[in-house]
Amino acid sequence: MAGNILFLMTDQHRVDTLGAYGATAGRTPALDALAAGGTRFDRWYTPTAICTPARVSLLTGQAPFRHRVLANHERNVGYLEDVPRSAFTFSQALTEAGYNCGLIGKWHAGHLRPAADFGFDGPDLPGWHNPIDHEEYVAYLAANDLPPYAISDRIRGVLPNGGPGNLLAARLHQPVEATFEYFLAERTIGLLEQYADEYRSGARPFFLALNFYGPHLPYILPNEYFDLVDPSEVELPASIAETFEGKPPVQANYSAHWTFDTMPLEISRKLIAIYHGYVALIDDQIARVMTALDRLGLTDSTTVFFTSDHGEFTGSHRLHDKGPAMYEDIYRTAGIIRMPGGAPGQVRDEFVSLVDCTATILEIAGLDAGFATDSRSLVPLVAGEEVEWDEDIVCEFHGHHFPYPQRMLRTDRYKLVVNPDSVNELYDLEADPDEMTNRYLDPALVEVRARLMRRLYRCLVERGDNFFHWMTSMYEVGEVDHDPTMSGLDESTYAPAAPAS
Repeated sequence: MAGNILFLMTDQHRVDTLGAYGATAGRTPALDALAAGGTRFDRWYTPTAICTPARVSLLTGQAPFRHRVLANHERNVGYLEDVPRSAFTFSQALTEAGYNCGLIGKWHAGHLRPAADFGFDGPDLPGWHNPIDHEEYVAYLAANDLPPYAISDRIRGVLPNGGPGNLLAARLHQPVEATFEYFLAERTIGLLEQYADEYRSGARPFFLALNFYGPHLPYILPNEYFDLVDPSEVELPASIAETFEGKPPVQANYSAHWTFDTMPLEISRKLIAIYHGYVALIDDQIARVMTALDRLGLTDSTTVFFTSDHGEFTGSHRLHDKGPAMYEDIYRTAGIIRMPGGAPGQVRDEFVSLVDCTATILEIAGLDAGFATDSRSLVPLVAGEEVEWDEDIVCEFHGHHFPYPQRMLRTDRYKLVVNPDSVNELYDLEADPDEMTNRYLDPALVEVRARLMRRLYRCLVERGDNFFHWMTSMYEVGEVDHDPTMSGLDESTYAPAAPAS
């Protein structure tokens, strides 16, 4: 029988909040245990640091430029908003193969087409943050005699126009059992029990996703998590000293939008502390689900994934949320897979991506992954095999509040970011892990810059990502073997030279 899959996903989650990745503040025992029993990927990246495009990449196995759902509905800047009905999705492949397919929690992989359209069981929970007015949640509170949502101690700054900034955090006046996170875990356990009965009877394996809305801001938590971490024990990120000198101006604009400089550093410490508390709340709910998996006798037949759609700034680079700045804070995320028969306690340093989950899921289910165009199965890596793998990774961005195209190449030591409207960026991550100094114009790195530019260009050409056209004329990209005007009128100019006789 094909394997079961439990897919645990958070939203806007920093990798450095997990003990398994070296965090010392907060607590994540459930996720740390998952990593100890499975494979932790140290270079796991999102294809794009924004919710909807990243989630559609997971669903389709395609890079964002290919699936073209490039922005969140809430601030869509004119891009496609839903996956076309003709597109391949892993969930539909699973259901056609006889799988039970469920999704509890955040969907946000489109606007008009809900998860049920793609074969998923579960409540329709749209939106970017906990839908506290959803009828199922309200009914859950009433059935369990739990108090309604109420908050105080709001944290927000002041916008450039003088208005109140986005809500960043607040104290929740509900017990833990009334939180939306607890509710999602409760619903997941219920569906897991239902699927377990069918699996044990030999009828159907299952894929079940639990998608938390957090720790995406605003961080709204009950007392025991709001105050879990002492702010005085919080170490501020080094990049909080960001000056934006030599950086694209859009980054300073985003800092103003997120009101960082209108709040004292003590507030930033408290926000980071609350964020760790939010991660702990989610970890505790994951522990409940993992306990249910054990109780139902499914552990030895179920592959468990944990990851997130992208990271969060949480004050790094004087920013919050995410946006047009391709720093590690929002592009590198946690990636853990525990697979029956896999190598326990393994750490892999290959460059892998959220989009690789698609082919991995399909292989576990025994299905053809050929339609997952930009996805590569991680099963051999989880099994402990030595596999030839790319020594770099390409990520992309298309805009959030406004169109803003970017492409990034990340190698072992360096990162190149191409910003067509502004200065490009080059970071030496060995010497400058916090990405404070843009070395793009540094004469000492001219050869490095040229090598990375040529490599990024070639990657984009091979993918069919038309972003390469701008690069062809603006940067030194190496030998061009095609007519860059795409007119077909002058191919002979770019033909390889005939060998000397």
